Amino acid sequence: MERKELEAQVIQMVATSYKQDAASLSTETLFKEDLGGASIQMVALVSEIENELDVELMLADASGCATIGDLVDLIEGEM
Repeated sequence: MERKELEAQVIQMVATSYKQDAASLSTETLFKEDLGGASIQMVALVSEIENELDVELMLADASGCATIGDLVDLIEGEM
């Protein structure tokens, strides 16, 4: 899977988990500052990523990502 395709897919999953419009998100979007999400949303997001992309992520690693782009980097490293 190409990076741009992966980015688009992750942005869509973040939008769903955080109840945001995917068009308003980018790889620069900050989880804490821009999305203000609760940890339960990150748990749901990690679960969806694991199911959709067939990768295993540690919740602690995913929670440590500052931006959506950081999360994409983490996923790429596990693929």
